[in-house]
Amino acid sequence: MQYREYGSTGEQVSMIGLGGMRFPDIDNEDACIELVLAAFDAGVNYFDTAPGYCRDLSEVRIGQAVREIKRRGGKFHVSSKSWKAAGDDLRRDLEQSLQRLNVEQIDFYHCWCVNSWEEWERRKAGGAVDELVRIREEGLARHISVSSHMSGEEIGRMLAESPFEGVLLGYSAINAPFRRTGIAAAREQGRGVAIMNPLGGGLIPDHPDRLGFIRRPGDPSLVHSALRYVLSTPGVTLALVGMDSPEHAREAAAVADDFAALTAAEMEEVGRDVEKEFDSLCTLCRYCDECPNDIPVHKYMSAFNYSVLENEAAMKNFLKNHWGLAKEAPGVAEACAECGKCEQLCTQHLPIIERLREIAGAYGKN
Repeated sequence: MQYREYGSTGEQVSMIGLGGMRFPDIDNEDACIELVLAAFDAGVNYFDTAPGYCRDLSEVRIGQAVREIKRRGGKFHVSSKSWKAAGDDLRRDLEQSLQRLNVEQIDFYHCWCVNSWEEWERRKAGGAVDELVRIREEGLARHISVSSHMSGEEIGRMLAESPFEGVLLGYSAINAPFRRTGIAAAREQGRGVAIMNPLGGGLIPDHPDRLGFIRRPGDPSLVHSALRYVLSTPGVTLALVGMDSPEHAREAAAVADDFAALTAAEMEEVGRDVEKEFDSLCTLCRYCDECPNDIPVHKYMSAFNYSVLENEAAMKNFLKNHWGLAKEAPGVAEACAECGKCEQLCTQHLPIIERLREIAGAYGKN
């Protein structure tokens, strides 16, 4: 396992981290602990979780594994989060996470799900940001970070005015244009960058027929290439991977054992392939973001990818949990003026207006 410094903190974290959002059988205590320990034995020292993950048991299972890691004298980092806007509520979340994780301080504590500029203003006004600073000063959190699904430009702007030492964001070979600006801004500001969904939320390994072009010559698997792409991006510190078994943990960790970064030319080649091969999918280039009615077209079109590759349920789940648009989605077709400007700007020539109608229609079905 190779390690990188998290921003300017001096902390050396594994290039592959364990993402605790999904365990294959969260009720099987022994299996969950075995999985975490397998990742640790493979060199992983960064374990990310949050209240609410896996029916509120993810922190508990990682905390149970932490007991064994501590018994061995191992070095590790735990990461957790709170989405609360009020400072007192955020502190209560932290205290609960400390207890569940069996630690006296959380290494990286996140202001969670800051997914719009309005939400960022709400977190500041509610006292959450100030409380995070106090928590760090008290030693209850060693470092504070932010988790966001905003665009790269907005993330860079937020970081510039924030006390955060790093950012957790979604990034993969299939949405690179949307987030690369934010990663570059974090790098320039000396902030760490942890990546969630480096496999496109599972879309990349689940659809090798459509997305196999991401695989590079000589790489043992599509997953290996997808992770290698993310870790080759300048400014990225580590990638969080959901692991289904000890074997998968070892396979993911192996990406960083003898890591060789893609060249700039190879990165550009992947980008060109994405544009060329995504004949019916949104690449999140965001050229469509000039809607006169302020519809976030790129968010709806990226969610529609799940309808194309999976099903409507997956699309609606993405709109709700990734973009927070569950309330707005049923009326999106009515909000559209059908001026056609987005379709004229779309590099993939997608039938955006028709897809907005389909998205709205999906919420009218029983």
